[in-house]
Amino acid sequence: MPFCPYFVDMTQPLTVLLFGITRDLVGQSTVAVPLTKGARVADLMTHLNEQYPALANVKSILVAVNSEYAEPDTVLTPSDEVALIPPVSGG
Repeated sequence: MPFCPYFVDMTQPLTVLLFGITRDLVGQSTVAVPLTKGARVADLMTHLNEQYPALANVKSILVAVNSEYAEPDTVLTPSDEVALIPPVSGG
């Protein structure tokens, strides 16, 4: 039988690492998020804010993709290492 791309599941899980207050609000240190082809960091944050509404209240969350800060339009792949970096205060 020939390969038919229409029957391939186009979502793959993306593991997101959580630190600090983001980990506390979600209740775990990692979450698996379904990732569709062409998904961007902005799409990831929209999904996370819908799944975990308390995250939407945290201002200035940065997203790192493969150990570098990412822009909202950065395209994600299932092999990316993604982390949410909460605001840090210190003195």
